Amino acid sequence: MAKVELKGIGKIYDGNVRAVTNANITIEDGEFCVFVGPSGCGKSTTLRMIAGLEDISEGKLLIDNKEMNDVPPKDRDIAMVFQNYALYPHMTVYDNMAFGLKIRKMDKEEIRRRVNEAAKQLDLEKYLMRKPKALSGGQRQRVAVGRAIVREPKVFLFDEPLSNLDAKLRVSMRAEIADLHNKSLESGKKTTFIYVTHDQIEAMTLGDKIVVMKDGIVQQIGAPLYLYNNPINKFVAGFLGTPPMNFLTVKVVEKNGKIVCDEGSFEVVPSADHQKRLKAYVGKEVFFGIRPEDIEYTEKSSDNAMQMKITAKEPLGAETHLYLTTPKGQKVIAKTTANATFRLGETVSLVPNMSKAKFFSMDEGEVNIVEDIKKEW
Repeated sequence: MAKVELKGIGKIYDGNVRAVTNANITIEDGEFCVFVGPSGCGKSTTLRMIAGLEDISEGKLLIDNKEMNDVPPKDRDIAMVFQNYALYPHMTVYDNMAFGLKIRKMDKEEIRRRVNEAAKQLDLEKYLMRKPKALSGGQRQRVAVGRAIVREPKVFLFDEPLSNLDAKLRVSMRAEIADLHNKSLESGKKTTFIYVTHDQIEAMTLGDKIVVMKDGIVQQIGAPLYLYNNPINKFVAGFLGTPPMNFLTVKVVEKNGKIVCDEGSFEVVPSADHQKRLKAYVGKEVFFGIRPEDIEYTEKSSDNAMQMKITAKEPLGAETHLYLTTPKGQKVIAKTTANATFRLGETVSLVPNMSKAKFFSMDEGEVNIVEDIKKEW
């Protein structure tokens, strides 16, 4: 059980290369926190500073209210699961899982109990005498997780543990990791999980809390659905969601006392809730954001209808993704039902759900300009 706090944490490499800047993150006891962002955003570096594998250049790291900046990794009561499994090829599964406990000179019976318990939990009992080369990628990853489990640490750290697995295995392993966390809560141990990934689906499905990072800077922290529905800026809005949010450049104008957003080939009218905020942007261009699932096809003339040409389509079984282009050349993705019939090159009329629309400034930061976003950090 451990609360992890990062207070103004920063990492600067030789040559004044800054990897992480002023990270302020609180991860509560027993919480599942996911660091997510594109490659090079600083998420793995942040995790490695928590693990003690990277020196902290600035700020303080606290675990259970104790400063850990200069505490060796072995004394932090953490266990880490790596992307490449990091198993000893000459050792059996049992010995791989038991190795850390043997180093600590733990009682043999206690080692056996912990390894067998972890093997049962991860369905590895029949593989204990095999060596890693005789296992599949998913089985090796379970061994790496089992090696962490047997240590019974206060904090689990996962550094992109599923990125080497195929799509089907990623889904099943994701469920196993979520189940592992739930069991720790049910048992009363409340182990804290910190997980790094570039995959926003993993972040959305696993995390109690998500930390979105870009260029070494924390962009937003919060519950998955809160961030999905209330992104603080254009980057967060575009990073969370599959397919990603559409962004169209529009000009804010006032017509007959009402705010209208003009794309050049069509106009959309913001909801009543957004009208007041957008009034300050009259005469300026902004980004109009709408998610693919919030766009509907219509055969009738309708307010806010957007005329677009279909350039590609992806039938996915349960649904179809349409790739479209406006007459001004702006790109849009829309979700439709699987039985809808569309032809490539056809011009269709689509209507956005304006109550779900987002608007972002075009200045530095590209912030959400129509909603008050609570900052949880």
